[in-house]
Amino acid sequence: MRFPFAPTKKIASHIIKHKLRKTPKFAITLQLEPLHTCNLTCTGCGRIREYSTSLKDMVPLEKCLEAAMDCDAPMVSICGGEPLIYPKIEELIAGLLEQKRFIYVCTNGMFMRKKMRDYLAAIYSPKLEPKLKKLLDGKLISDKEAEVIRKSDDAAKKKVVIRPTQWMYWNVHVDGLEFTHDLIVEREGVFKECVEAIKMAKIIGYHVATNTTVYRETEVQEIEDMFKYLSSLEVDGHTISPGYDYDAAKKDMVKRLGKDPKQFFLTRDMTRQKFAKIEEWAKAFTIVGTPVYQEFLAGKRELTCTAWAIPTFNVKGWKAPCYLMTDGHYGGYQEMLSKVQWEKYGVVNGVARDPRCEHCMVHCGYDPSGALGTNYQSGDNWKNIKYNFGAKPKPFPASPELEKRAYNGVTIGKGHLAEAKAAINSPAAGARGAFSHKEEEHAHVGSHCGTGDTSERDELLAKIKDAKKTDERAE
Repeated sequence: MRFPFAPTKKIASHIIKHKLRKTPKFAITLQLEPLHTCNLTCTGCGRIREYSTSLKDMVPLEKCLEAAMDCDAPMVSICGGEPLIYPKIEELIAGLLEQKRFIYVCTNGMFMRKKMRDYLAAIYSPKLEPKLKKLLDGKLISDKEAEVIRKSDDAAKKKVVIRPTQWMYWNVHVDGLEFTHDLIVEREGVFKECVEAIKMAKIIGYHVATNTTVYRETEVQEIEDMFKYLSSLEVDGHTISPGYDYDAAKKDMVKRLGKDPKQFFLTRDMTRQKFAKIEEWAKAFTIVGTPVYQEFLAGKRELTCTAWAIPTFNVKGWKAPCYLMTDGHYGGYQEMLSKVQWEKYGVVNGVARDPRCEHCMVHCGYDPSGALGTNYQSGDNWKNIKYNFGAKPKPFPASPELEKRAYNGVTIGKGHLAEAKAAINSPAAGARGAFSHKEEEHAHVGSHCGTGDTSERDELLAKIKDAKKTDERAE
């Protein structure tokens, strides 16, 4: 099977049940955002910008679990922000598993290895030594970390931890190969950490998926190379979607980065061009999503948005009308269903009902449409069944050449901050004392990252720009 049988059966049964009951609108996947705090400031992300005044707020654990019960979606995507920052993330995952839900933990990967070490400490016995050896040989844990695992006390063994199960996937954010990914997340070294976290997870026995957003500047060949590399790591599935056209992200691009959003996000025609090979990729790699949605992305058919099937719950309540647009927040899922005028949104027969919907082809609005039979065409149901219950594609063969193509950024001295580092270390910049040692460190990591406060990074970029001007005058 392409995906684990039990979760696939659960989701299919949920859809069939509501179809038989003729339920007009129901949830398939809950986008649960327990917090919006993040340790990164990814270009194009609207969350830390839209909710900049509530980044320190968190949804209580009980309310998170109540939200899952409220909409009763069989699948929950825990996102944010960075969900592994949530203090009760282990309890949240455990609670959702007790509700018998299928879980995707959507993470940037930076805290994954720490959470997995906690799990190893909780279960440690001498039988674990072969896995520890593999992790040590792969330099995925240090000797010191291995000793901490071996010497775990009663408190560590009683700790609630994130355990491997067929009902949970790590869903790691990977937006391209090293240079591209580190550029989009605005920090060098993140791609390498993601890969190491994926490798560690696979050795331990977790299911791992990756989540990729495609932007205007994303090269199609790079997407294919990325899939080949991730497949060689034996990643279990890949979700991929066109770039999110957030209003908040667009404003941030103009103000903070001086970029034109039109040069970043995709139009519908561009999306179809980028995803022309999506069906071909789906045969070679384990792409998550229905073949019907893949046909939509490739421009072979139209679909009607069903954003209510993937609702979002966060610190403000039930966000509507969709994951990308906010026209209001509601106290309950059924209240949101009844009060939102759904006919005002989406694209029908090529005409956008709302200008903000014009170029959207994002999975949170359209992927469920393929599963629900919206714009049904003869053979769609068989197509979906055959895809999900068909054979899983074999991992792509690993090779030094593939590894070399993957690490095309900071690893070989060509990271997106290479120019900035050159400016920092230039004789002219040094002569005028442009940067302190502390500021050089912040060229990699801002201490305010994760709060939504980008002032430190903005100040650094301004100084880099000034240093470049100094170099030009010196020449």
